[in-house]
Amino acid sequence: MLRVLTLSSLFPDASRPNFGVFVERQTLGLAAHPDVELKLVAPVGLPPWPLSRMGHYAALAALPRHEDWKGVETWRPRFANLPGTGGRFHAAMLAARIKPLLRAIRRDFPFEVIDASFFFPDGVAAVELGRAFDVPVSIKARGADIHHWGRAPGTAGQVLEAGRRADGLLAVAGSMREDMVALGMDGAKIRVHRTGVDLDRFAPRDRAAAKAALGVDGPLVASVGALIPRKGHEIVIDAVATLPGVRLMIAGEGPDRPKLVAQIARLGVGDRVTLLGSVAHGELPGLLAAADVMALASSSEGLANAWVEALASGTPVVIPDLYAHLAGLVRR
Repeated sequence: MLRVLTLSSLFPDASRPNFGVFVERQTLGLAAHPDVELKLVAPVGLPPWPLSRMGHYAALAALPRHEDWKGVETWRPRFANLPGTGGRFHAAMLAARIKPLLRAIRRDFPFEVIDASFFFPDGVAAVELGRAFDVPVSIKARGADIHHWGRAPGTAGQVLEAGRRADGLLAVAGSMREDMVALGMDGAKIRVHRTGVDLDRFAPRDRAAAKAALGVDGPLVASVGALIPRKGHEIVIDAVATLPGVRLMIAGEGPDRPKLVAQIARLGVGDRVTLLGSVAHGELPGLLAAADVMALASSSEGLANAWVEALASGTPVVIPDLYAHLAGLVRR
């Protein structure tokens, strides 16, 4: 029996049920393995008080610190997330905050490996913790953790050093592996571990019936992703605005909502473009199966779940040409 401690600051909670749902699926799948016993530490980054009690941070501050999450014993320790620092202190704050917790967990659960499910700050902190507890560390790279944090001035060196010191590395796609090697990581210890998809849920359906369920009777473009700058929703909205009669439904929530609402109003496409807000993962199969195409103009992705789930639903995807590795997902 392998005892695994999974560390992931990118993980769903009661206030953010869709946050890092792909990490959740991987974690629950690993926990279900008959030869694995798994415990989860899902740290929550909060700014200093009183900011930690304002806006969406208030819901995060109120989360339970210890709970059973879908059958997995889970701890949610808080760590300091200092605004305006470019993330340079995140990993150190995280490691220092959870080291006492891991020491307490280890008394009853002598974990044998630390599984960091995101490179930053989790992976950087995990390497320090692995050395402290004398256990190997595996880090998985997913996208922005390499493309943003691996290049940002305050964190790039930390990401590269963690990659060099980790015992094993995973990448969600071959192109992600190449990007990691380009940063200076050892390609010999990077294995490609692609994102999985539930083919019982994401599968082709009668498109006309799926559209009718959404109240749509013409061409439909779907987009799935947080309303943040790097997802490029404004590009897709501009494109759909030039296509008379085409509907666009965007599933996701985030700080860019006011800007996108203003763009939709300025373009006069409020009757054709709908911001659906946060959509439960269980409701996405119907949307993706109804769409004639799924479009996502992200500037940084590893292997977006929305791509894979759309393809599994029989729906073609339109994405920037920098993601040439997606061709490897399609069998001819």
